[in-house]
Parts: sequence; structure tokens; C-alpha cells
Amino acid sequence: MASYNQGAQVEHQTFGLGTVLSHTEERIVIKFDDHGEKKFVTAMVITNLKKSDRQPPAEKRARARKAKAAPEVGPDGAVIPEKPKKTRTAKAKA
Repeated sequence: MASYNQGAQVEHQTFGLGTVLSHTEERIVIKFDDHGEKKFVTAMVITNLKKSDRQPPAEKRARARKAKAAPEVGPDGAVIPEKPKKTRTAKAKA
């Protein structure tokens, strides 16, 4: 039986390319590029895995949220309220 250490790059027949997150005799956890994290019984999945020689994918960063602009202030120092954003409304059925 092949040994799949943490960080090993693997390819699964159904889920494609992934990275081994943890591995014991009983369980293996793999993070697949397109299918997320999956947990398997090692003895059952080992026949569907093969080692891959690819480089580990770079971790994706969460998109940074835009910082809110400072509120607009009038000449008297009072905060001017924002205009409400237009939203789509469902068309009335005739």
C-alpha cells in the first residue's frame, strides 16, 4: 500500500487533483482543487488514488472588502445621509 504523507499531491479518479491534509491507517483527508475537503476510509480509497508530481496549488486569498468611505459632512458639520441604493423590484404580473 502506498504511503500518502501530509502535503502529498494526489489524483483521484472522480474528484481530480488534491492535497493530502492528514493520513492514518484508517482515514485519509484530502483537499481537492475543485471539490473541497473530503474524508475517506483509507483502505477503500487507496485504489482510486495515484501520486501526482505537480506543485501544490497556491492558497487562494479571500477578496478584501472595500473600505467604506468616510461619511460626507455638510458645511455645518452635520453628516449628510447617503442616498439609498436602487434595487431591482419584481415586475407586477398583469
